Amino acid sequence: MQLALYCPDYGFYEKEGDTIGRRGNFFTSVSVGALFGELLAFEFSEWLTAQHAPDSPFKIAEAGAHDARLAGDLLAWMREHRPDMFADLEYSIVEPSRARRDRQEMRLAEFMGKVRWVSRPEELTRASGRPGFRGIFFSNELLDAMPVRRLGWDAAGKTWFEWGVALSEERFVWTRMSGASKGVTDATEPFPKVPKELLEVLPDEFTTEICPAAEKWWRDAAAILQRGRMLTIDYGLAAEEFFSPERAGGTLRAYHQHRVLGDVLANPGEQDITAHVNFTAIQASGEAAGLRTEAFVSQEKFLTHILERAGNDEKAFGEWTPERTRQFQTLTHPEHLGRSFRVLIQSRGMAD
Repeated sequence: MQLALYCPDYGFYEKEGDTIGRRGNFFTSVSVGALFGELLAFEFSEWLTAQHAPDSPFKIAEAGAHDARLAGDLLAWMREHRPDMFADLEYSIVEPSRARRDRQEMRLAEFMGKVRWVSRPEELTRASGRPGFRGIFFSNELLDAMPVRRLGWDAAGKTWFEWGVALSEERFVWTRMSGASKGVTDATEPFPKVPKELLEVLPDEFTTEICPAAEKWWRDAAAILQRGRMLTIDYGLAAEEFFSPERAGGTLRAYHQHRVLGDVLANPGEQDITAHVNFTAIQASGEAAGLRTEAFVSQEKFLTHILERAGNDEKAFGEWTPERTRQFQTLTHPEHLGRSFRVLIQSRGMAD
């Protein structure tokens, strides 16, 4: 999964081209229109105002900015509706890929001087010369694209095994790895202890995923947050939701031209690969690093709450057009993006 998505030469995300939107492989909240970024910008401006310290800049850091469209929507709203804050705003993008950074710089050309790039979260603290990061650190559809480990249930042996990838007749295929895979027992700890009654009826080769990479990334990012909030929005579930009949094959899937493909291992580098985020594990990682969980809600509830408060601010969005209504319905309707996306907010040093 790491190679198929991020290989510098052949990885799906490294190639040039429009992978998001109607011409691409999948839709996101950002591709619906600018409203998603505008609503986030309103919320972030409220957070930054409440936590701002005198004589210090306003800071927002985004990880996994994709094509930087969301960053552009956020910055454009700030520039128009919060000009004083925009003048003192530092926007950072955490991007390890040189190719993606080049494309992001092209899209954000009008904001040059306002945006800076770093390769890793810990680099956010080096330029300021101060310990820790004070501000908002967020990601949208990042954790679901981090490489997972795929586990299967051995009903006869009453134990978990790991699915590996093998080569058969010049095709990649799934294969049961022999013996106990290193780290599987420890890595499954974020999942709830499955009741014995459930394990007795769990079908043979029932499959689920774990993502130690996402948990470590969130924990490491939390460690640099001195004061402020971390937010992530993604496809995901609470831990117990992974264990249901409709997910007997797990949540790992591939997308190509808006179609879900059955063979995740086919055409590596030509299709997106993603798995649902285990938000219970991510939340636990943040709390282990000392963060306080403020909310774990659906995107529908999160965005609706923002709009309810923004409705009292006549300067927040100007004229509310039919196009904005259409975008909001797509972002929040349960049958579109409202239910499938979840929002986790954690903080350090913030009042209730």
